[in-house]
Amino acid sequence: MEAVLIPLIVFASIFGVFYIFLSTRNKERMALIEKGADASLFQSKKTHRSNLTLKFGMLAVGIGIGILVASLIETYTVMDEEVAYPSMIFLFGGLFLVANAMIEKKDRIEE
Repeated sequence: MEAVLIPLIVFASIFGVFYIFLSTRNKERMALIEKGADASLFQSKKTHRSNLTLKFGMLAVGIGIGILVASLIETYTVMDEEVAYPSMIFLFGGLFLVANAMIEKKDRIEE
């Protein structure tokens, strides 16, 4: 019974939070419109877009290279597997995310 009840409670809680958020946001917007506020207040003013596909792609490549390098380190050195894999995954994943940030910064400057 617990195997069904726990996921049900988790999903019901997540649904409840989203429902309360959306209904409260709708009530606030309706109150502003009734008072005569302009509807342009609700548009987001996002000035730059982040290319999410590029970011996840670069992170995946970084993790893949990290796993490959960790395998090589484990095979040819005395470093333990428990140290090599997490360290290389985080190192290369982070390096590729930093490279992605530099690419996005360069793109923002060019615009």
